[in-house]
Amino acid sequence: QVPLVESGGGLVQPGGSLRLSCAAPGSISSITDMGWYRYAPGKERELVATMSSDGRPHYAVSVKGRFTISRDNARKAVYLQMNSLKPEDTAVYYCNVYISTTTTPSSEYWGQGTQVTVSS
Repeated sequence: QVPLVESGGGLVQPGGSLRLSCAAPGSISSITDMGWYRYAPGKERELVATMSSDGRPHYAVSVKGRFTISRDNARKAVYLQMNSLKPEDTAVYYCNVYISTTTTPSSEYWGQGTQVTVSS
């Protein structure tokens, strides 16, 4: 798998904001879905938000109303605007790309992870 390039993590106080960015390399094409997942300490991987190629978003209940996902298909980029951050949002966030076609097996790619820490 070719890693996606992601950035934007950091340390922020509760109630603060961060914006995560992710870009797929040029070798990846025909992207179906792009999104974000996270590993919180001691917990399993959780879907945070995804967006289909035609702009349909999906959010975890825990972040709906606080996080906003956006996508730039021309740049093969996806973003996650995180507002009203809570300590429970502390996690390593991973960008994800999913490809599904009618002629080849589906494939999936991941970013290297970026740490988001919400603490006072």
